[in-house]
Amino acid sequence: MSIRRTTVKAALESPSPCPEIRVMGWVRTRRDAKGFSFLELNDGSCLGNLQVIIDDTAEGADLVKALGVGASVAVTGELVASPGKGQRYEVRAASVSLLGAADPETYPLQKKRHSDEFLRTIAHLRPRTNKYGAMLRIRAALAHGIHDYFAKEGFALVHTPVITGSDCEGAGEMFRVTTLGPEAAALPVAERLSQDFFGKEAMLTVSGQLSAEPLACALGRVYTFGPTFRAEHSDTSRHAAEFWMLEPEMAFADLEDNMNLAESLVTHLVRLVLAECAEDFGLFAKFVDPTLPATLENLLAEPFVRLPYVEAVDILTSCKKAFQYPVAFGADLQSEHERYLAEEHFKRPVIVYDYPKDIKAFYMRQNDDGKTVGAMDVLVPGIGELVGGSAREERLDRLEARIAELGLPLEAYWWYLDTRRFGTVPHAGFGLGFERLVMLVTGVTNIRDVMAFPRTWRHLEF
Repeated sequence: MSIRRTTVKAALESPSPCPEIRVMGWVRTRRDAKGFSFLELNDGSCLGNLQVIIDDTAEGADLVKALGVGASVAVTGELVASPGKGQRYEVRAASVSLLGAADPETYPLQKKRHSDEFLRTIAHLRPRTNKYGAMLRIRAALAHGIHDYFAKEGFALVHTPVITGSDCEGAGEMFRVTTLGPEAAALPVAERLSQDFFGKEAMLTVSGQLSAEPLACALGRVYTFGPTFRAEHSDTSRHAAEFWMLEPEMAFADLEDNMNLAESLVTHLVRLVLAECAEDFGLFAKFVDPTLPATLENLLAEPFVRLPYVEAVDILTSCKKAFQYPVAFGADLQSEHERYLAEEHFKRPVIVYDYPKDIKAFYMRQNDDGKTVGAMDVLVPGIGELVGGSAREERLDRLEARIAELGLPLEAYWWYLDTRRFGTVPHAGFGLGFERLVMLVTGVTNIRDVMAFPRTWRHLEF
């Protein structure tokens, strides 16, 4: 019977030495001495490497001196206490076999630091680096933490459509879905649509919200977590054409409930990373942003500031800072304004709420002043907007009037309006940009570097 594989993580955390162990991984370094070779193996299960000592009597030892960085091997041997500093265990190999060679002349990940720009050109290989392996493990831990949090809070996970016929934001920045070839573009619209798969315009969703609302108005508390798409011609460090969104929706809830949930969720996930991802987090604190531990501890130290939009505008217009974009009531806050509030003025997260109606989407609940809506954004240091949400307009007449006011086709939302016709209730929800959350807890400043295969303006590789 063959020996079951042990991960590097399990080996390094073993409660005791083991007389026989089998590990597999990729060679990070190889060092040769008289009668011995030393390999550092990593299998992606953790940040740390496992040292393997191979003497000339081990089975397959003749292969070792030809191994280059990036080659994959299987090693069987004894897990023993290591006399070296900084490592608890090492493996004394009885046998080594080559699983896959890597030509040292062409393998692009040699033992040196590579720029983020270069690593984006080899996105299929960059997860093997310490930085991107750590990022992906943190990302996985956050995703698991999200599901765990909402399960404990009594939310049902729902799966909303990726292909939609509704423009949630009313912005029109959506990818079209079609089964027709390029030649169909010359056809009249009606004829083209009649030949297409759905017989009508179909798009990739920018949000699962409109579908999640009716589900919340049946199950009470739901959340959806999946890919969303936005066809913005934007090439900034904060935007991607494909990204993941977490979107909870709550029936029988108002704006304050929404703010409470957003704050509770964000602080829970930050605590999770600090507690459960200490080794991977330490890499980012050391090599990416030395101020990261203090930033996150400060985020947890006090409740988030809650600031009406009108007061946010007053702060921004009265400060002495020169912004690229002017600040005035009725204008949306730009990233530079959001970051000033969170990083410089309050020095902690800020929830701005009650935005002007004219700059927000049709579904947001209108306040009694007739000028603002019950919208809220959570702004955090280093990122700006992390969460955006609102109380949803549950009054049928107000919602219909707002849709008409914005010139949107009322008939396209008939099913959405039915939730206001039949047993309407106050409800609220928000969207949290998952990649921005990963950026927050890692200190990474470019969204392209917290995704395995980023999809951005003019970039569709891998």
